Amino acid sequence: MYDYVILASGLVVLLIGGDFLVRGAVGLAERFNIPPLIIGLTIVSFGTSAPEFFVSVEAAWDGQGGLAVGNVVGSNIANVLLVLGLPAIILSTSCREEGIGRNILVMLGLSAVFIIMLLKGSLERYDGLILIALLALFLWDQYKSALQARSSVERDLDYHEEVHHIPSSLAKSAALAIAGLVMLPIGGRLIVVSATGIAESMGVSSEIVGLSIVAIGTSLPELAASLMAVFRGKSSVALGNIVGSNIFNIAAIMGITAAIVPMEFGPHILLVDVWIMLASSLLLGALAHYHVVIGKVGGIAMVGFYTMYLVTVFW
Repeated sequence: MYDYVILASGLVVLLIGGDFLVRGAVGLAERFNIPPLIIGLTIVSFGTSAPEFFVSVEAAWDGQGGLAVGNVVGSNIANVLLVLGLPAIILSTSCREEGIGRNILVMLGLSAVFIIMLLKGSLERYDGLILIALLALFLWDQYKSALQARSSVERDLDYHEEVHHIPSSLAKSAALAIAGLVMLPIGGRLIVVSATGIAESMGVSSEIVGLSIVAIGTSLPELAASLMAVFRGKSSVALGNIVGSNIFNIAAIMGITAAIVPMEFGPHILLVDVWIMLASSLLLGALAHYHVVIGKVGGIAMVGFYTMYLVTVFW
């Protein structure tokens, strides 16, 4: 029971720290007149993936490569089946967004590259550097495309759909950013220690806990953002958040983590989980391509599939 309390505490610290970091960093960027386009592409995108990043880095440093990789693989599965499915149960969610197809192809391509890297049973430093290079190419392409497509101030300010209550003063922005940077590693450490304890008490590997409990916890920011977007009639924002998060989870989190600390992991991820991650990514691509509107039945089905997946994780 103690480990579960520590895990819950770690998640709270992690999520609050991530929110503080994003709001503070965006506030600082606005104060220093950094173009909104750059803020949206970099600070917000990296910031919303901060929980997964700090958990993965902490796990890798502790020699828990399975937990680090499982966290990202599990988060990408949860992002599609849970984060897209759960809001649809409450309110129909449209998977139509102009220009999203290109990013989905990037997500699918990165997923394929990531799986190929994992087939050898480890992620080495050169794998991390390759993923970071692919991320840099993606960001550069996004920047050029956004510059060409930009036609109004509203497009520049899209990140305000995701980040609310941005501080206006320099001191408050700096304080929030510093608080976030302090809280995130603390939260990550609490989660890694508690997840390891839970795994030992359940007689399972730490990667199983990473694929399930930790992955759901670190996906909560995406779930909250998607719920708010759907309630505001901005379901395209929800779709974009999921695709962007999955891209950053692989390219940024796994890339930077592997570049710092090479990782090894157990066979379960290769036998089952990466293929479910790929299948869920293909499902997301199909939903977006055919502009599907996910209703209550579709949402229940997606959450049901995710529940079934969780059963297989512990089976």
